[in-house]
Amino acid sequence: MVYIKRAAEETIERVSKMFPVLLVTGPRQVGKTTLLQKLAETEKQSGIERKYVTLDDPDARYLAKTDPAMFLQRYSPPVLIDEIQYATELLPYIKMRVDRSKRKGDFWLTGSQVFRLMEHVSESLAGRVGIVNLLGLSDAEICQTPSEPFSTDAERLMNRLSVVKPRGLNEIYRRIFKGSMPELYADENVDWEIYYRSYVDTYLQRDIRDLTQVADEMQFYNFMTVAAAHTSKPVVYEELANAAGVTAPTAKKWLSILVSSHIAALVQPYYNNVLKRVVKMPLLHFLDTGLAAYLLKWGSPEALERGAMSGAFFESYVFSEIYKSYLNAGKEPPVFYYRDKDQKEIDLLIYQDGVLSPVEIKKAASPGSAAVKNFTVLEPIAKPKAFGGLETLKTEIGTGNVICMAEDLLPVDEKNWFVPVWLI
Repeated sequence: MVYIKRAAEETIERVSKMFPVLLVTGPRQVGKTTLLQKLAETEKQSGIERKYVTLDDPDARYLAKTDPAMFLQRYSPPVLIDEIQYATELLPYIKMRVDRSKRKGDFWLTGSQVFRLMEHVSESLAGRVGIVNLLGLSDAEICQTPSEPFSTDAERLMNRLSVVKPRGLNEIYRRIFKGSMPELYADENVDWEIYYRSYVDTYLQRDIRDLTQVADEMQFYNFMTVAAAHTSKPVVYEELANAAGVTAPTAKKWLSILVSSHIAALVQPYYNNVLKRVVKMPLLHFLDTGLAAYLLKWGSPEALERGAMSGAFFESYVFSEIYKSYLNAGKEPPVFYYRDKDQKEIDLLIYQDGVLSPVEIKKAASPGSAAVKNFTVLEPIAKPKAFGGLETLKTEIGTGNVICMAEDLLPVDEKNWFVPVWLI
């Protein structure tokens, strides 16, 4: 199977040199183990022999759970331990081992059941573990182009024009429909529908079944489908609950499971004291559009592109690409959105270094200047008088982007740009 070079490789190598324990988390089958095994091969060239053990192996898991000290004698560092969530009993022993040796990069761990794992990690390895979140493939990884955290800066976008290949509507929707799972790109013989059916079955049976708050797998599957149908929409728990046939508290709990396992992301609304009429509901995005398409029974990229959810899938695809660009660089995505009680909405806000940059996402090839009309709602935050003269609370409004199906990077006006989706 072809190895696809991952944008997070440099981040993982950097984090491994900073902490004695490296933990790579993310959904199932996004390539966590493959990536770390590839980096272990690179280490071998400099004389570092890293052992490998997976806790999917019942014998290894039994030893790890019943005799952690013996396990760590058998698999002494440097070591890569796969699926650490199956034997969190190891974590206190790993802590004692790294406190004695104080060597960086001794333990590489992977884990996919993040909702269960992180509580144990924070208790046992606080201050000793560097965490990298890995999602499915980004466009930069699929096309093997440079990956960098997204910004709306026009100069950055112009520089990317020389390294990124333009793509049309049909190509973009083939990408949206196919999703982000590495195996679908590494092996062309893998059947899309069979793959995602197996993926969902594994997720429900291996991860969800273990959770006491999910008593009915099929009801949770139905809830996943309802959540997929709400991608790129503000979250109203009563709506999700009614559609899925569960209570609102159950809907809230189950959505938190999807978020914790990186199936979905919640984007918080941007808020400060000047913007009084902001709606405080988070926005939901499915992070793998291929999984969402499978759950909603879309049969082809063409049907998806022509269908009622075409725009919603386009928005979630753009969001996930921007979101992954930060995670791959080891950064927390500084993303928000805006919606107020007058129904004015901005799809995405990037807040960095005291600068708030608005982003509108439109499937259209020529959205027109009206696409940036809602950006004006942010103007009060750039005026110190609005904060009672407190200059320190003023926020600068940065370059705005309209990410769309335009064929070229073009200015809307002196502050905003039309950005082809393939350029982000």
